[in-house]
Amino acid sequence: MALRIATRLPRLVVVGVVLLLASATLAVGAAKRLTAVPQGAPAPVSAPTLVVPDLSGQAFVFAKGTLEDTGFAWHVMGSVHGYAANKVASQSPPAGTRVRDTGAPTIIVKLARTSYPEKGEPEDVSPYVGTPVQPIRLARTTVTPAAPVPVPAAPKGAEQKAPAAAKLPTTKTAPQAAAPAERPAAFELAGAPKEPLKEMPLPQRAKLLKAWIASHSKTRANVRHFLYQHSWIVTGAAFGWWHGAEALEQLIAADRLARKRWGIGTKSELVASRTLAEVKARMK
Repeated sequence: MALRIATRLPRLVVVGVVLLLASATLAVGAAKRLTAVPQGAPAPVSAPTLVVPDLSGQAFVFAKGTLEDTGFAWHVMGSVHGYAANKVASQSPPAGTRVRDTGAPTIIVKLARTSYPEKGEPEDVSPYVGTPVQPIRLARTTVTPAAPVPVPAAPKGAEQKAPAAAKLPTTKTAPQAAAPAERPAAFELAGAPKEPLKEMPLPQRAKLLKAWIASHSKTRANVRHFLYQHSWIVTGAAFGWWHGAEALEQLIAADRLARKRWGIGTKSELVASRTLAEVKARMK
């Protein structure tokens, strides 16, 4: 019996070693399968990015509209506050910086006073909540500056509170007539900026705004957009831009529709009516 066991012992040792190696191989293979990325799996999606626009020298009324259009919030720092006619002296991060789209990255701007009077209420922060700025490797991209609208010299009685122009959301309306190549001013106002021909004429903007109110419900975002467009039209008309009086008359109709549908528009109609009276007086 002892002799039989002794003769079989080497075989048992060999079998044991083989089983041990086999189990180790299976364990390594399983680990590889668990850690390997399956073929056809989607690649990790990088976070969307934004490019900081160039605001240098722009009137604040237009700079804040540029920021809103491109997905940024803003915060005015320094002793000069966010009145419409003050101009941008500096910004942080600088133009061309690529940042992660964290929701509404907050751009810090410092303003400088102009000869235009500071009227109304300053807007030192954006009307929506800003988010932190996260630069991407401090990368810079060349940005073609938006043509700044000159800050006018101080005329008397001109409206100021207006954001930069923004495209109205698409609505199903009748096709609009092509904008004229030239838009002669309704009246001359010393130091007033020329109407930017790349933007739609004021009457067309007011007409589209009214149609947009008719097809949209009242939300905070929609109210902000309404006031944004309203201020643009009022300011342009006060500067003597083409057919400003006609645009204001249509804007007043939009105010009345907003009051009927949304329960707002009384104050904005009063602003439009006062500006219309001033525009008509200047046209005589």
